[in-house]
Amino acid sequence: MNIRPYIVALGVALSSVSVASAQTPSGQTQDVSDAALVKTLPGFTDNFATVNGIKLHYVSGGEGDPIILLPGWPETWWSYHKIMPELAKTHRVISVDLRGMGASERPGGGFDKKTMALDISELVKQLGLKSANIVGHDIGAMVAFSFAANHPEQTSKLVMLDVGHPSAGYFKIPMLPAPGSFNEKADQDNVYLWWFAFHQVKGLPERLMEGREHLEQEWFFHYMAEDESAIDATDRAVYAQAYASSDAIRATNGWYQAFLQDIADDGTYGKLTMPVLGLGGPGFKRLKASLDDRAPGSTTIHVEGSGHFIAEEKPEALIGYLKDFLKN
Repeated sequence: MNIRPYIVALGVALSSVSVASAQTPSGQTQDVSDAALVKTLPGFTDNFATVNGIKLHYVSGGEGDPIILLPGWPETWWSYHKIMPELAKTHRVISVDLRGMGASERPGGGFDKKTMALDISELVKQLGLKSANIVGHDIGAMVAFSFAANHPEQTSKLVMLDVGHPSAGYFKIPMLPAPGSFNEKADQDNVYLWWFAFHQVKGLPERLMEGREHLEQEWFFHYMAEDESAIDATDRAVYAQAYASSDAIRATNGWYQAFLQDIADDGTYGKLTMPVLGLGGPGFKRLKASLDDRAPGSTTIHVEGSGHFIAEEKPEALIGYLKDFLKN
């Protein structure tokens, strides 16, 4: 009897289980479910809403002028956990798992950023809000821009973290890095975006990485973070669990596979007229060029000492920038 397939299946299953927990300093296994994570944020609650035909998961707390936080790949709503309690002292804070992310539904399509922005628009309405301040990072920044472009009446202010909306410039991204440009760490002048191409492939990434997505994540956190220790063992277990299954990988790859539609939609958008702030790490120069063109009057700032993951690497600085921008 050939038992190898059963051994392989067991290995994948055990890998999936192992990334669902983290070891505390005392050696105890830590629960990294959303329910457990929310308990570490006093005053916040775990919630679901059915909008635009799908179920979205979000975590909310605080009162006041609303702020909606949109995360990016390869993370979840938890990526904002370091700034949420402080912001909740003066704002109603809502951190959302995007379509296909975390505990939100993983439909077969609708991963273009215009449709994902409509998800957020309907969530804003369901929460009884006339408008909100929108903060997005990475894929979440793309959705945030699309939200502002398509739903300006619901957008009080827009904050983009390290990434702009997909544009025709994506067609000029090189397949191979220029000699000497692909280094151990990304910087403002050299970011080799090879995963943009890898995630275009349908079917193969989920077969290769089911139960092993944490390996790509570990590389990405090392390459794109200036201070990778800011994303600790608990954080990594949260994200590894969220992306461990084949279906999760399939859904989140959909964000990248929708870039062609996003670029087409981008060509139809006018200039943004609401207040816009860009905060960049290694993506600073590209983000500034994008916002200077698409949001006249916007301000883009380089966050010193931060890599791509500003909310985790420089939470105090981000809180300061947000408070100053939102109060003026």
